Amino acid sequence: MGDGEKTGTTDTALVKYEKRTYEQEMGFLEKITPTCYRIKKGFVPNMRVEGRFYVNQQLETLCLEELEQFSKAHGVGGFLPAVKQIANVASLPGIVGYSVGLPDVHSGYGFSIGNMAAFDMDDPEAIVSPGGVGFDINCGVRLLRTSLDESDVAPLKEQIAQSLFNHIPVGVGSKGVVPMGAKELEEALELGMDYSLREGYAWAEDKEHCEEYGRMLQADPSKVSSRAKRRGLPQLGTLGAGNHYAEVQVVDEIYDDTAASKMGIYRKGQVCVMLHSGSRGLGHQVATDALVQMERAMARDGIVVNDRQLACARIRSQEGQDYLKAMSAAANYAWVNRSMMTFLTRQAFSKAFKQSPDDLDMHVIYDVSHNIAKVEKHMWDGQLRTLLVHRKGSTRAFPPNHPLIPVDYQLTGQPVLIGGTMGTCSYVLTGTELGMGLTFGSTCHGAGRAWSRSKSRRQLDYHEVLGNLAAKGIAIRVASPKLVTEEAPESYKDVTQVVDTCHAAGISKKAIKLRPIAVIKG
Repeated sequence: MGDGEKTGTTDTALVKYEKRTYEQEMGFLEKITPTCYRIKKGFVPNMRVEGRFYVNQQLETLCLEELEQFSKAHGVGGFLPAVKQIANVASLPGIVGYSVGLPDVHSGYGFSIGNMAAFDMDDPEAIVSPGGVGFDINCGVRLLRTSLDESDVAPLKEQIAQSLFNHIPVGVGSKGVVPMGAKELEEALELGMDYSLREGYAWAEDKEHCEEYGRMLQADPSKVSSRAKRRGLPQLGTLGAGNHYAEVQVVDEIYDDTAASKMGIYRKGQVCVMLHSGSRGLGHQVATDALVQMERAMARDGIVVNDRQLACARIRSQEGQDYLKAMSAAANYAWVNRSMMTFLTRQAFSKAFKQSPDDLDMHVIYDVSHNIAKVEKHMWDGQLRTLLVHRKGSTRAFPPNHPLIPVDYQLTGQPVLIGGTMGTCSYVLTGTELGMGLTFGSTCHGAGRAWSRSKSRRQLDYHEVLGNLAAKGIAIRVASPKLVTEEAPESYKDVTQVVDTCHAAGISKKAIKLRPIAVIKG
């Protein structure tokens, strides 16, 4: 989700932020609907377009408290509030529409996490920025359904949790169990899920239910550094640590019967499995390498930004193209990674229930990315534009009848998978036509952090966090128990508030609510 990255600090500012009181700052923010604020030009220097951010009353308080603290400190020390980061992105060359903050928005590296921004591919000045994608390229979520009910799984819950923990390597530096050499890695980077399919780790229909069909065609493995490849080689098929997880979940509510039945969800109590992971060390290295190249490109091309963490390059420049090709390869790696974890999950369930994965109906409902930049066509100002849409901690949410979503979902809209925090509910939403106009078909990606990781470690006791999960009847397996405080529900915003805000704003629509019964974490 990008949550593991450094957050933007006032020390990285390249412009002088005017010292203003909180009341003066609020003069630049205007509530235009019950769920949307407008950020006027002048809130930070050099804004080319306005900003927008989506919040309800509770989330608004969190966002504006950050701004108030920043004002009281006169912008000295500490991190940059998410609303300032949204505005800084609005100052980047070639931006179209608005810089948009989704309800789970929080401070990140350059761009806030939960930020969407689109850049005009026909504008020679337009840029691509690794900070707008995040370090964990194509961090995303995959949801598998099963034919099982909670009553089938409850007696075997601990056994299944242990089996998943044994099958899927977890934790920092975890290594994959699927044998892979340098040649296979090159093929995985180029082919994405086509590699998984060829090697027998995926089903043909998995690919149909995956954003971009699980393969970015622009990928060029030669643009991925040897250091990135060395980091990625042992990690394919691994969960990693931080906010990544595998969860056995149960359908708790169905809000849209038609959409749910198209996804193969027919009743409350039906069991699903959610996988949340990304491109591991390989994606992180691709981003790190690109930032170095882009600082040089900015000096050469005279690109001025408000914050050095917004390092970027013209889309058409060599550096811009090299990054997009390497990012696409890292995205392919992440899809292969989630495919391998799907394979291992199917094996674990098959072993526990002594039935084949096919008999257990373990089909992929959908696989979404929430840290990626993609070329898409959108209407803006009455014209069809080709845009490079950066979504960082933001999920694509295309409406019914969109040509880029699977046939199965043409009538209901693209499934949007919103993972909750450890031990809390998750949601499946669908894309809307209104969202295409307001956010270029983008919505939230999860709960979004409310506390920093260090604050979580200071404030919470890991024994207590694990005890709370056990009290809720949730089986849990963790590789690093002391790190669970960082992922405790208290560390995050309330995912239900986030989802309800998206639903009320009309940028996506609630379909299904899921609750966890077993959690596997790094």
